[in-house]
Amino acid sequence: MSLVDLIAQADERGLAVSGLACLDRCVPLLGGDDEVLRPLWSSLADGGAWGEYLEQARTELDVVDPGRAAAVDDDDDDEAAVLVRRMLAAAPDDPSAPDLREWADACSVGALRIHRLLDAAAGDTGTCPVSAHREGLTDGISPLVAAELRRQVTVLELLAGRGAGGLRPALEVSTEGRRVLRAVVSRRARGRS
Repeated sequence: MSLVDLIAQADERGLAVSGLACLDRCVPLLGGDDEVLRPLWSSLADGGAWGEYLEQARTELDVVDPGRAAAVDDDDDDEAAVLVRRMLAAAPDDPSAPDLREWADACSVGALRIHRLLDAAAGDTGTCPVSAHREGLTDGISPLVAAELRRQVTVLELLAGRGAGGLRPALEVSTEGRRVLRAVVSRRARGRS
């Protein structure tokens, strides 16, 4: 089943976890530590204060809340970081909001674009659009994008198959992806020095 199909069939919890997992894997681009989104994960497990934890994460990562400003700062010259800021700024204040599917879908696209941009920085030009990868076409997919695509599919499958029991393994998948991206970001920074 394609990633697009999995998102279309996901329930509220699956969508919230999918969006959060994409965001969590990309947090290294904002300089966030590994625990910055942990309260959001906990709130999905125990029904905690998602909106409060979301505001804390936005404050800690210096991301503008779309309710207070018209747009995220696009002056940043790093397109990948801008995409992560948009993902966090657009997160719904309620994990069961009607626009949750739209947010999870945007996070999926954003995370794949980020991984593609980081591969492009390493010399990969990519011949197939991200939308095609999400629909199952993997011709010309780079290793970094392929790994992100697999993680997104795995997270949605875990939640579909295990419900709330899929949260911990989904977090583990996200943690692994965050480590990979942190290493890529670190290599990129060393290359600029």
